[in-house]
Amino acid sequence: MTRPSTPGRALEGTRNSLDGLSSVDHRRLGRWHLGLALVMGLWGGLDALSLRTALVTPGLNRWSAETYNAFFTTHGLTMLFLFVLPAIWGFAYAAVPPLIEAERTAFPRLGVWAFWLQVPAALSIRAGTIGGILGLAGLEPIASGWTLYPPLSVLSPNPAVDAVLVGLVLVAVGTTATAGNLVATILRSRRIRWLDVDTFTWTVLTAGAMAIVAFPVLAGTVALMVADRSLGTAFVISGGGPLVWQHLFWFFAHPLVYILVLPPMGIVSHVLPRFAGRRLFGRRSSVYSTLAIGVVSFTVWAHHMFVTGMSPAVRTVFMFTTLAVAVPSSAKLCNWLGTLWGGSIRYTAPMIAAVAAVGFFVVGGVTGVFLAVVPINAQYTGTYYVVAHFHLLLAGFVGLALVAGAYYWFPLLSGRRLEPDLARLHGWLTIVGVAVTFGALLLVGLAVLPRRIATYPPAYAPLHQLATVGAYVIAAGQLVFLVNLGRSLLVCDPVPADPWDLEDGPSHTREWR
Repeated sequence: MTRPSTPGRALEGTRNSLDGLSSVDHRRLGRWHLGLALVMGLWGGLDALSLRTALVTPGLNRWSAETYNAFFTTHGLTMLFLFVLPAIWGFAYAAVPPLIEAERTAFPRLGVWAFWLQVPAALSIRAGTIGGILGLAGLEPIASGWTLYPPLSVLSPNPAVDAVLVGLVLVAVGTTATAGNLVATILRSRRIRWLDVDTFTWTVLTAGAMAIVAFPVLAGTVALMVADRSLGTAFVISGGGPLVWQHLFWFFAHPLVYILVLPPMGIVSHVLPRFAGRRLFGRRSSVYSTLAIGVVSFTVWAHHMFVTGMSPAVRTVFMFTTLAVAVPSSAKLCNWLGTLWGGSIRYTAPMIAAVAAVGFFVVGGVTGVFLAVVPINAQYTGTYYVVAHFHLLLAGFVGLALVAGAYYWFPLLSGRRLEPDLARLHGWLTIVGVAVTFGALLLVGLAVLPRRIATYPPAYAPLHQLATVGAYVIAAGQLVFLVNLGRSLLVCDPVPADPWDLEDGPSHTREWR
């Protein structure tokens, strides 16, 4: 009897994927999350492209400084909360139940309810942009930065700020519910031994547990700002309030980074062995490092605040905890390199993306280790160095890991396969674009050029222009992906039950059975 998770059943499911908004099929939930992520990722990508277009020239030749600030604010909020998070949960819903041999999630209707919360959340977070497009008086894109630091965010009369705060609360509630559903599914519905649980499922379990702890902190922190804006209180605006906001926000936001990074680590650990013809090297250490990252990541938040005047003793403590989290992260790199060493590698589209992700992980990780050191952090924290480091990890590692997952699990979601040549073209354009864009910005950052400023000295124009060329290369790659996606859904033939020819390989292929 054909299991519900095979590509054949997936193909049948795509024909009525929008039927019944209360449907509880885990594959359908995965498709909904990934569809939302695709739309919002393209929207957030347009914000980034607008930023890079504005920075082609050193002066304000295209938009005002306020418009520039609005673009990087909406770009950050959209990509973190409305693109990467839904994409991660989409892959988790698609792959985790078949990997643990569960027929369905633990709380199917909770999963549906949590997903539909994300739609009004997306509209609320982008309310300012929508108001600007429609010409609604007084409703404009917010320009306070994605971290919403007070007092600017509290004192702004723009009602779009209130809409963003409401949207973040909805994201927090929906994400907590989704994470709880996935954690409960793994704990209650698993039909295999813990020793046989794959590394991707372990990362989803850890990230889900972290989200259950972190996102209520976001909801409570946002509630304090809502009270200050609406009720006239002074939780985050007077006295030490701005520092209170930073402590609470970064206590949430730095674990958020690892919530966004851990499942992509699991994807890379899942994809590499299958196309290297080997089992994952050091699989047990990979699981332990995942759990260690989940715990230690809650102890490093204040390295974002080294320049806020905290005492040297406190800064030293957070410097060492930040350096400590690099140890289990480095263990992941050893797992991946050990798996590739001596393997019989097949350079499929998922494998190309996964190997490139490992390369960006090295560069992004090393640049992050330097930021853990107090004197270096004080020198570079307000510069493009941070922009380059952050994006080498999120656009380079996380983005390409998600690309690897999209290609590898596309047959599981749709019963079809994306065209291989177009997939490789998309992968290479993205790889080259990310390397050029953020390599150039890394050089700009090493020159201590301040970030978040719409103008810059003319001497840096060549590097900024090179970064903009790279951004357009990335955009061209995503257009190729859209063409490939449309072509595959419309004209491609269904794939067999073992679409990647892994049945006789050393790595298990439980999701395809």
